[in-house]
Amino acid sequence: MLQVGLSLPRSPGGAAGGFPMAEPAEGDNTGTGQEMFGSSPVTIVITSEADTWDIDASSCLGCGQFVDWDRMPDPEQQAHIPRDILSKPPKELKKLAREGYWAASRALRAQVYHQLIQQVACRLVTPDALVYRDVASRLFGKLSVSSHPLPEFLEGCSMPTYCLNLEGVTALKKILICVGNLFPDITYSPILPSLVALLLHYSEDEAQCFENISRLIASNAPHTSYIDQSFLAHQASCMTFGDLANKHCPAAHKLIASTSENVFEVYSEWLSWLFHDLPFNYAIRVFDVYLLEGQKVLYRIALALLKQYRLSVTSAELEGTDIKADLQAFVQNIAEHVTVDKLLERAFGIRLFSRKEIWLLQMANRKALMERGITMVQSRQSFHLAVDMQNFSSSIVTAQEMRIVWSWIPERFSLFPPLLLFSTSEDGCSLQRFYACCEGYEPTVLLIKTTEGEVCGAFLSSDWSERKKNGATSGFFGTGECFVFTVQPETERYEWVFIKKPELAKAVPRSRQRSPSPSPASLLGSSPDGHSTSSNRLTVPTPQRKGRLSPFLAIRHFLLPSKTASMFMSGSREGIIIGGGGGQALHLDANLLWGRTEHCETFDNPPLCQENFKVQLLEVWGFQNT
Repeated sequence: MLQVGLSLPRSPGGAAGGFPMAEPAEGDNTGTGQEMFGSSPVTIVITSEADTWDIDASSCLGCGQFVDWDRMPDPEQQAHIPRDILSKPPKELKKLAREGYWAASRALRAQVYHQLIQQVACRLVTPDALVYRDVASRLFGKLSVSSHPLPEFLEGCSMPTYCLNLEGVTALKKILICVGNLFPDITYSPILPSLVALLLHYSEDEAQCFENISRLIASNAPHTSYIDQSFLAHQASCMTFGDLANKHCPAAHKLIASTSENVFEVYSEWLSWLFHDLPFNYAIRVFDVYLLEGQKVLYRIALALLKQYRLSVTSAELEGTDIKADLQAFVQNIAEHVTVDKLLERAFGIRLFSRKEIWLLQMANRKALMERGITMVQSRQSFHLAVDMQNFSSSIVTAQEMRIVWSWIPERFSLFPPLLLFSTSEDGCSLQRFYACCEGYEPTVLLIKTTEGEVCGAFLSSDWSERKKNGATSGFFGTGECFVFTVQPETERYEWVFIKKPELAKAVPRSRQRSPSPSPASLLGSSPDGHSTSSNRLTVPTPQRKGRLSPFLAIRHFLLPSKTASMFMSGSREGIIIGGGGGQALHLDANLLWGRTEHCETFDNPPLCQENFKVQLLEVWGFQNT
C-alpha cells in the first residue's frame, strides 16, 4: 500500500522530513516550491528508511532504461515489422492487437503505443512532454535526491511495478507526482499507477510516458473512457461490472452470491484483477487491446476471468472461504488455468451491448451513487453498499431467498433496502389497490406464492403508471432489464432474450424512432371497449422528456426482429401481463386470485409454476431510496 508522502533524511538547509527546495537555475524566476503547490502547507508523512526513494533528475538515458530485463517473463524476439503497420485501419489494428502481433517485438509495441495514444481525442489543453520537463525541473530541480508527497488520489491504492528497475520505480513516482500537480481534479484513481508503470516499459523517457498518460486522462471521446478519476466514477464502474457479471456470468454470480454476504465488495476488485493481480505478460496484452478499444474491453476480460474462475472451483470448495481473496489468488496464478491467448479469445466471445448502452448504464449507476451522497470531489470513502437483510420479513420468501433475488437486481437499485408496497394479506385482492400502492415506485419486485407452495415472480423496471400513457389502449412498456424468476421449488432467473443473444438485435440509427409496442389487448382477446383487435395494432409511447438520460436497454435503442421481443409488462382493468409472444410468462386476473404462466418469446422462459394456478399470497416490493 502507498504512503501519502515520502520522506528522506535531512537535506542541507531543510528540516528532516521537510520539503527541500531545489536551487533555481541561473536566471530561473520560478519562485519557491510552496508557490508551486499553492499557499496551503504541504503535509509530509515520515516513513521508515526502507521506504525512502531517490529522484534522479538525470534518469532519462534512452529507450528501455526503466526495465529490469532479467525479470521480463520472456526474452525479446525479433519479428519482421511491415513498414505500413501503423497506417493500417483501426479494425485491422484491433485484430492484430487481439492476436498479440506486437508482443514479439518491444520496438514495435513502443512505436504502436505512442502513435495510438497520439490519436486519442482529448481536451484542447493537455499537458505534453515539454510541460513535464518544465514542471519536473521546477519540482525536483537538478538535485539527485529530493522528497515530495505523493498525490492524495493515491491514498490507499497499490502501486504495481511489474518489471521496472529501481530507476523505473523512481520515474513512476515522479510522473505520478506531476500528474497530481497538473491534474488537480483527479480525486481517486487506483488504476493510474499500473497504467503509468506499463507505459514506462515502452517509453523513451519520462516525458514521453507523461505525455501519453496525460492524453488518456484527458480523453473526451463520446461514450468512451480510459481512466476513472473520482471515487464516484470508480464506484460506478464497479457497479457496472457487477451488472454485466450478473447478466453474462450467471453461474459465477450465483456462486458468489451464495457464498458472500457482500457481492459488490467482491466485484469492486475487478480492475485490480487486470492491472494488479495478472502477471506482466497477461497485463501487457490486456493493455494492447485497451489502448485501441477503451474500458469496454476491460469489462470483457474481467468477465472472462470470472467465467474461468467458475470452471475451476465448486461450491463445496468455497464453503467458509474468503472468495475475494480466493479470486485474487486465482488471477495471480492464471497461467496454471488458461493461456493469455485463450483468455482473450474467450473474452471477445462474450457478446456485450454497445459502448453507448454500457455508458448509459454507467451514468445510471453514477446517479444512484449521488443519491446515496457520493460526490465527484470526495476521496475514497468506506461505506457499506450491501442491503442488510437481517430485519427483512416476507410472508412469501426467506431473507436468504430475498438475498439471492436482490443479487439479480441491477446494482444501482440494490443499493437501497426493500420496502413492502403491497400485500394481498394486508391490502386485499384488488387490482386497483395494487396500482394505487405501486404507482410512483420504479422499479418493483413482484412475488407470488401459489396454493401449491410454488414461488415465482418478476423484476419490473418501470413504474406501473406508465400504463396510463397509452390512453384507452393499454400497451406494453418497460425495458430490457425486466426479468422473471422462480424461487421454489428451484431458484432460477430468465432475462430478456437479447441479453444472452445481443447479436439478434441491431442498434438503432439515431435518425430512427422507436418501434411502438404491440397492444396486449389482442393477447387478452379484446380491447377495453369490447371490440376485437388485430395483433398488429400498435401504440405510440410518449416522447422522452428533454434532458433526461435514456434508460439502459430501452427498446428504442434496438431494431428487434419481431414485435413480440419486447413485451415486458402491461396493465389494464382486466389484469396484468408480464412477458409475451407465443404465451405469457405471467398473467394475473383483475382479482389477483387466478393466474397463468407459459413459455414466452420475450424471456424464453418455461412455465414458472403450474400453468394454471391460484394465488395464495402476492407481494410487491419497492426500493427505499429516500
